[in-house]
Amino acid sequence: MLAKRVIPCLDVHDGAVTRGVRFGRAEEGGLRNVGDPVELAIRYDEQGADEMVFFDITASAHGRGTMVDVMEQVASRCFMPLTVGGGIRTVEDMGVMLKAGADKISINSAALAKPGLIGEGAEKFGSQCIVVSVDAKKTGDGEWRVFSHGGRKETGLDAIEWSTRAVQLGAGEIVLNSIDADGTKAGYDLEITRRISESVDVPVVASGGAGCLEHMAEVLQEGRADAVLAASIFHFGEYSVDDVKAFLEQDGIPVRML
Repeated sequence: MLAKRVIPCLDVHDGAVTRGVRFGRAEEGGLRNVGDPVELAIRYDEQGADEMVFFDITASAHGRGTMVDVMEQVASRCFMPLTVGGGIRTVEDMGVMLKAGADKISINSAALAKPGLIGEGAEKFGSQCIVVSVDAKKTGDGEWRVFSHGGRKETGLDAIEWSTRAVQLGAGEIVLNSIDADGTKAGYDLEITRRISESVDVPVVASGGAGCLEHMAEVLQEGRADAVLAASIFHFGEYSVDDVKAFLEQDGIPVRML
């Protein structure tokens, strides 16, 4: 069995790492400043993080320049693979971030607006570089819909069907974000994670809801996820990456230890 990955996530707004609940937005005062992205990345690299995900939530030209600078600094000082997303709308945007030091590019709203972007990116850089991030919200019994624009706009797409199509178009990985669970620390959405994991033949990263070590074990086992992504429990010092990996190993889940 392949080792499961533990991935801290940094939401970067105007050059600082922030954290919200259920996709809280800056203009609503829904974000809390956490710290410097480079310093946090170095900390998690030293703790043995398998990867690091950065989401640029500034959505401005200034923010793009800041994010390039962050990627360059982190790439020069850390050895783990780096994924970056947020505001990436073209193959050229992808190239800029990859040149800055990213190993993977995560796209969400841009892929929904132009599904062909997935294939264009995969053709130019390889499927292993293209991650499609899916923001899913439960809208009925056994039904999850895809939302765009930071969880504000319902697309009408079924989350499982969209994930499957994204992989067919060339995505090498799916990051499944549960809008309902995001930032609540009440646990991952196991059912939709499992259903998507069983529907695609690429890795699925579970995101949204991690509150304790047991939640991570559950989504890797019951949810069939290939990796766990978390923010709050790492940023606020409740657990380190080492803590997570030690717990998972004790639970019989294969992980890469330092």
